[in-house]
Amino acid sequence: MKKVIIFMILSVFFTSLLFSANMGDVEKEKDAVKKTIVEAYVKGIHINRDVEAIKKGFDNEFNMVYLHGDHVHKLPIATWIEKIKKSKVKNPEPSKAKITYKFPMVDVTGNAAVAKIEIYKDGKHIYSDYMALYKISGEWKIVNKIYYSHK
Repeated sequence: MKKVIIFMILSVFFTSLLFSANMGDVEKEKDAVKKTIVEAYVKGIHINRDVEAIKKGFDNEFNMVYLHGDHVHKLPIATWIEKIKKSKVKNPEPSKAKITYKFPMVDVTGNAAVAKIEIYKDGKHIYSDYMALYKISGEWKIVNKIYYSHK
């Protein structure tokens, strides 16, 4: 009987160790997903208009899917980058607006992740973005985005 109790205690101990190790891995992956979104999207697009940061965090096959009226449209990353380049030529100075963000939700399962990010401009909520990411060759890449504009 004593051996059974010791076995049960050890089983619970090692199971909790494995569970906490896996939870730590998931939290690290969530942090990596957030970092990718902040560097490539928040800073790359909204703050700095930094094409290299955008290319680093977005997959080449990325599409933003958006609703215009009752029709769904796609905007490939290459087209979006061209729009950002043109915008930067017209107005080379960085925006003076204060851009902030919140992550109400990030979920990671294996090499797939989804995140909701809220973007604020001078304290006003302007976008709710829903992003899908894949971990490709060890790096998280944004592969898709839909959004709601609060403007």
